[in-house]
Amino acid sequence: MKKILIIAGVLVGLGLVGLFALTFFLGGIVTAGINSFAPKITQTNVTLKGASISPLSGSGTLSGLVIGNPKGWSEGNICALGKIHVDVAPFSILGGHIVVNEITIDAPEFNYETKIVASNVGDLLKNIEAATGGQGPTAATPATKDGKPIKFEVKKFTLTNGRVRLGLGGAGATLPMPPITLTDLGTKEGGITPDQLVLAVMKSVTGSIISAATAAIGDVSKLSGASAAEGVKKAGDAIKGLFGGDKKKK
Repeated sequence: MKKILIIAGVLVGLGLVGLFALTFFLGGIVTAGINSFAPKITQTNVTLKGASISPLSGSGTLSGLVIGNPKGWSEGNICALGKIHVDVAPFSILGGHIVVNEITIDAPEFNYETKIVASNVGDLLKNIEAATGGQGPTAATPATKDGKPIKFEVKKFTLTNGRVRLGLGGAGATLPMPPITLTDLGTKEGGITPDQLVLAVMKSVTGSIISAATAAIGDVSKLSGASAAEGVKKAGDAIKGLFGGDKKKK
């Protein structure tokens, strides 16, 4: 009986070590994948500090995701996301069709810069569209060992409590963004490439920023300080002009 207990204890210990190693392995795959793939799509600096995903539940956290500004803008970042909660179908991350039950981003902050006829957010979206051609896959798309593009299916994407800073040099104000909820991304297509997924999410983020800017224009009198009000107005006008806002009739 004593020997059996000893053997059982050893097996449990080995199992825990194996589970820890697999968790570390999966996190390493995600971190390396994002740090390698994302900059090719955004054409900016993108870094993910780390990731931890349980191989049993598929639940995990991405930490320290930072997306830099496109060329021609400040050396700051468009956004820095502290933590992103993910819920992945267990072990699907090791295959060619990755099923993500949920992605949740809470309290992100986006920095919006404008040069009247352009914006850092607009240029980032243009970079992604140029890299994907509005379609996929591309040369940058991760592939399986047999050469087929890795595809994703995201059942639910949620961004809540987001804030956007408008205006140059902090002259604007930090405003709340409308929440974003996307469902069944890639479901009917049988999966979409990472390129297509990034493009779909970024379009929605851009739309949320537009809504925040448009609302700011209407409430500009409520902002404290003339410089803040003027900064928000200029930023909002630029966004509307770039992405199909109100245009003057000829």
